[in-house]
Amino acid sequence: MSFEKLKLIKPIQQAVQEEGYKIPTPIQKQAIPVILDRRDILGCAQTGTGKTAAFAIPILQILNEDKEEHKGKRTIKSLIVTPTRELAIQIGESFNAYGRHTGLTNAVIYGGVSQKAQTDKLMHGIDILIATPGRLLDLMHQKFVNLHHIKLFVLDEADRMLDMGFIHDVHMIIAKLPTKRQSLFFSATMPPEIIKLANSILTQPVSIDITPEFKTVEAIKQAVYYVSKSDKKKLLYHILRNEKITSALVFTRTKHGANQVCKYLTDSKVSAEVIHSGKSQNARQRALNNFKSLQTKVLVATDIAARGIDIERLSHVFNYDIPNIPETYVHRIGRTGRAGLGGIALSFCEEEERVYLKDIIKLIKIQIPVIHDHPYKVREDGAPRNEQQPKAKSPSTEKSGTHKKSGSSGYFKNKKKRWGRKPNVNKSRVNN
Repeated sequence: MSFEKLKLIKPIQQAVQEEGYKIPTPIQKQAIPVILDRRDILGCAQTGTGKTAAFAIPILQILNEDKEEHKGKRTIKSLIVTPTRELAIQIGESFNAYGRHTGLTNAVIYGGVSQKAQTDKLMHGIDILIATPGRLLDLMHQKFVNLHHIKLFVLDEADRMLDMGFIHDVHMIIAKLPTKRQSLFFSATMPPEIIKLANSILTQPVSIDITPEFKTVEAIKQAVYYVSKSDKKKLLYHILRNEKITSALVFTRTKHGANQVCKYLTDSKVSAEVIHSGKSQNARQRALNNFKSLQTKVLVATDIAARGIDIERLSHVFNYDIPNIPETYVHRIGRTGRAGLGGIALSFCEEEERVYLKDIIKLIKIQIPVIHDHPYKVREDGAPRNEQQPKAKSPSTEKSGTHKKSGSSGYFKNKKKRWGRKPNVNKSRVNN
């Protein structure tokens, strides 16, 4: 099926063609007709499936068809709530791209920056608002945002909202929406808490489940390296130096760890930048833009970038730290292999992380290949590579079948004369 068969209006068809899209993804194929039919949706889709276009395109078409009804200053008719600033910005870019010929306007609001530019745009009037929960509630309290005219509401990355503690804020926002509205609910996973939230928002929704829960993208090649914690930085540099890697997203567990890895790489003359919640919004956006444009080869990130960061043709994802939540692994590696393209996901596993790796394998039901051929490998039992292996029995012992017992051992035979005397200890060696 092509986009032409989805009954899109000409302005949107033209924009889609200009973006180079010809065939809709499965979620776009299923969701767009349902949304155009003014039905609520409960969508379960893994990241990288084209979810943003699946709701942005029909929203633009509906608002374009209804815009003649509204005269004077524009009012907010569609609200998209999303958990992170980066994702909000990308959704805004998508609405700009698909709606460039419709005349519809949008604004993106998020915290961490001055609100003036955002409130100035709101004061002029907009059709579509993309927002993170905190800044949205703040501007609602300041009377800059009025939700009385909302016709279409989208809650995106609902499970991520739960993980980040935004569910209370989401309930507060929903309480201010008109009862009569069309609601679209999207989540990568469907734990019980999310299903309960969906039931409180949606009215007789159409369920769309594109991929089995937590299924990894088949196009992604996965592998794991067993390595000690102290050697992880060296192994990362070794791979980045010797492999033909055009772009690499490296995930760490903590902000401090991300800073350390980035510094090590830059000190080693590898082009790298870092992105996490401790950085200012301007710094994060600049780092992301540099990475997307390939000015920076490596982006080191915490899990703030695990979802919603749409980076075309990302060749490699590194799990520098194995996540302790198996689902997080799926979302991380989903940054590569986008839109069916190939990609490589490599994980560094230290001894304490092996239990996390077992949980991941149990979840994805795929045995991840182990790469043994690298200079920083550890033994299968987790011991460092430089720890000596137990010495094998001598051939003479194996032949005779005898054991080293007192009185028969060569050691004691040779030491009989010294029996009962103090050993000759080198004091200087002891003190050292």
